Order: sequence, then C-alpha cells, then structure tokens
Amino acid sequence: MTESSTEDRIPDTPLFDRARSLRGYNLNRMAMALRDPANREAFRRDEGAFADRFGLDAEQKAAVLAQDWREMVRLGGNVFYILKIAAIHPARVTEIGAQQAGMDHESFLRDRLGKKK
Repeated sequence: MTESSTEDRIPDTPLFDRARSLRGYNLNRMAMALRDPANREAFRRDEGAFADRFGLDAEQKAAVLAQDWREMVRLGGNVFYILKIAAIHPARVTEIGAQQAGMDHESFLRDRLGKKK
C-alpha cells in the first residue's frame, strides 16, 4: 500500500499520516511546550503571541484561538499534543470527542458513551 492509498480512510476522519504530521509540526511543538509552567503562563496571557512564537500558520492559529479541537486535528495536530492545550482552558476529553464527532456534549455522552443524566 502506498502513502497515497485511500483504502484505510474513514469518511470525515482526518488520518494522522506523514503529510498531516509534517503540516502540524509547529502546532504540536507549541502544544508540547506547554509542559513548562512558564510557557503555560505565557499562553494564558496571550495565546496569539504564544502561537506566533512557534510559527503557526493562520489557520492553525485561528483554530487554537477558537479552541476548535476538530480543526486543530485536521490541520495536523496530534490529539495527544492537543490535550496539552485543552488542559489549560480546561476542556474535557469528552468535549473534544463530541466536537470531533460533530455532536453536542450531552448527545455524545448519551449516544456514544451510554451515559445517562
């Protein structure tokens, strides 16, 4: 199977392949920098300026500022790194999952995880 093969593609699901990994390098590098408490504080003070330090492109920066987890993944963000960003706001993993699925949080909990209120 070649890198351009689509046999393993899932409709409406971005595959974290080599091309997407390369595209998201700066986004993922920025997210990993949030392990450092000083960087977390700098991010809280000015998310846009912090993103600029890592060379995010306009789409990536807009996704970070909007807390658009689905778009961050589409733009090359690895979900494990994106969770570093989500921890600052904080966003629950289930909220990120709901956004990925295009569902509201309550429906996601009920329909995908079988949780009842």
